[in-house]
Parts: sequence; C-alpha cells; structure tokens
Amino acid sequence: MLLWQQGFWLLKSPVSVDNSEENRMKEYTEYTDEELLELLRQGDTEVMDYLLEKYKFIVRQKARVLYLAGGEADDLIQEGMIGLFKAIRDYRGDKEASFYTFAQLCVDRQMYNAIQSSTRQKHQPLNSYISMNGEEWETQLGSKTEQSPETIIIAQENAVQMEEKIRKQLSTFENEVLTLYLDGNNYQQIGEKMNKSSKSIDNALQRIKGKVRESLGRKK
Repeated sequence: MLLWQQGFWLLKSPVSVDNSEENRMKEYTEYTDEELLELLRQGDTEVMDYLLEKYKFIVRQKARVLYLAGGEADDLIQEGMIGLFKAIRDYRGDKEASFYTFAQLCVDRQMYNAIQSSTRQKHQPLNSYISMNGEEWETQLGSKTEQSPETIIIAQENAVQMEEKIRKQLSTFENEVLTLYLDGNNYQQIGEKMNKSSKSIDNALQRIKGKVRESLGRKK
C-alpha cells in the first residue's frame, strides 16, 4: 500500500495491516469514486491509499507509452503517481468529468511538466511526443488543471490521433507486440502469447521505438 509522507512515497508493509483495515479496504469497493472522495474530505485518510492503489495502472500504462519515446520509466512512474495524488486531492464532483477521466488528465499533465522542466538532451523526444501536431500539450491542458469536458475531450482526441499516427508506421506483428506491451506484459509474456522468442520481441520493441521517434521527427 502506498503512503505519501513528507514528499516521499512509502510502501506500507502488508504485514502491518490488521483485519479491520483489510475489511475497510473491501468496503471501499462498494462505493463509487465520487463517494470515496467525499469520505476522504470527511477525514477518512485511508481512501487516499485505496485510490492510489486502484488507479496506479493508469500511471504504468502512460509511462510505458512515453518510455517508447525515450523517457526514463522510473522517473515517469514517480511523476505519474504525483499526478494521481493531485487528482485525488483536487477533484470536485460538481463537474461533468468523471474522476477516472480527470485522473488521466492530471497524470498526463504531471508527466509533461516533468519532461518540460528537464533540459537534458535525452528527454527531447518526449517533448516532441507530447506536442500534438505542433500544439503543445500544456496549451491543451491549460496553465491550471481543468475539469471542463471540452478540455478533456480535446486531450483525449489528440492522444488518439497520435496513437493512430504511430500505429500506421508499424507492421502487423509490431502492432500486436505494442498492444501486449502497453497492456503490461513483459518480453517473456509477450513471447509466450505470440509463440516468439524473447529476443524476437526485444528486437520488435527496438524497431517500434525507432519508428516512434521517426514519426515524431526525431533521429534514432
């Protein structure tokens, strides 16, 4: 279980979780996200841990996409978790967007801001990746995190366009590998599902990385 203390993510050992806490976590599954966030505002701090655990898959998935464009996976995951934390903290249910959609928006923005703040050469492909057809991702999201349906729809449409652009550059085999990779499978698991060697999968992902960067106008 993840805990946020003094600017650091801490892993709370499952051994220290008593039965009452386990039962409480099970109870959370019966609530909607919006109901859980209301409980959090009322002082039930365990909701934060539950929602961080529930939606960390969003962070991992988005980190995998940006990793293909040249990012550092661990750094991206850390920034993504901060974005998820901010989404839980800042979400207000009086807007039309669901928490799930808002969380995706916050994770995207946090990762983008981290990339933009870096001046290292190795992060430049990422700056291009999040630039959608010449329009900076930050412009799409605004200087502040917004929940307006219009802002979220624009962000989602741009992400879809970018994925379509990349996938058109890939072979059928590479597209299958990419789909399994983004679903969270490692090289060995992808190889087993496709009846291919891990080396073959590794080579495919290297080709995918090259085509991603090429489609973004960057040299390999």
